Amino acid sequence: MKTGKTTKIHIVTFALHIIPLPLKRALAVLFSRLFYRLSLKHRLIAIHNLTRSFPDKSPDEIIRIVKDSNATFALTMLESSDLLYLNKHNLHRRVSVRGMEHYEKACQEGKGVLLFSAHFGNWEFGNAALAILSKPPIFMARILDSSFMEEASTYVRASLGIGNLHKENALRPMLRLLKNGEAIKLLIDQNVAVYEGVFVDYFGRPACTTTGVALLALRTGAAVLPIFTTRMPDGRYLTEIGPKVETVNTGDRDHDVLVNTQNYTKIIEDHVRKYPRQWLWMHQRWKTKRWQKW
Repeated sequence: MKTGKTTKIHIVTFALHIIPLPLKRALAVLFSRLFYRLSLKHRLIAIHNLTRSFPDKSPDEIIRIVKDSNATFALTMLESSDLLYLNKHNLHRRVSVRGMEHYEKACQEGKGVLLFSAHFGNWEFGNAALAILSKPPIFMARILDSSFMEEASTYVRASLGIGNLHKENALRPMLRLLKNGEAIKLLIDQNVAVYEGVFVDYFGRPACTTTGVALLALRTGAAVLPIFTTRMPDGRYLTEIGPKVETVNTGDRDHDVLVNTQNYTKIIEDHVRKYPRQWLWMHQRWKTKRWQKW
């Protein structure tokens, strides 16, 4: 990383960190409301997605959820610098953890761990909690469009011992990491192209979903666990690690990939249904259509 850019990252992260948390929350609401007004495209995508997913909710409630969802995402960005200042002594002030025993047991199996989650709540605080209290995960994500944001996020994660793995050509590195008993965390709630996924049910509609976790679990025997970091009413976060999701392995590869991917997606849907204001509804989750296969 270039020295000049590193200095800029230090300045920006420190400036964000010294902003009091109540002010961060107020700014997140302000920025998200501006975004709601200015970005008609994303506003309509979110309203459409929510209306299809929750047909029983009123238009006023749908709009409130859209605004709160945008604010959640904005606050996640504003809080990113706080990760640099978390440690074992102050973590409890921001995050509590349930289910760490599931993670530690999975790590002890020695076949690697695949943690799956979504663009929900503040997933970066969940990464930090694992890194501080137990085994730091490797976080897999696409390269961000902004080179500054990409380097800043890599820097913040690295400060906690969290590895960064890019999605492009990631299969071989992931296989090697799992063979070495490492834990890899993936966000698997976004739309993918036909050749990258299978269609599974998500909120009653076919959603093309990555097959990566299922394929890796079938090939390596790695333990698969869900993890979600939810913002609670008091402003703190709750990171919940679920028990191991048993991998269906009948020997029919296509069937097993489909069933396992559906199982993971159902777990995500159940959590989003409980806290719809904390999922990223502006994403075109159902963009890919079945007919595009042909």
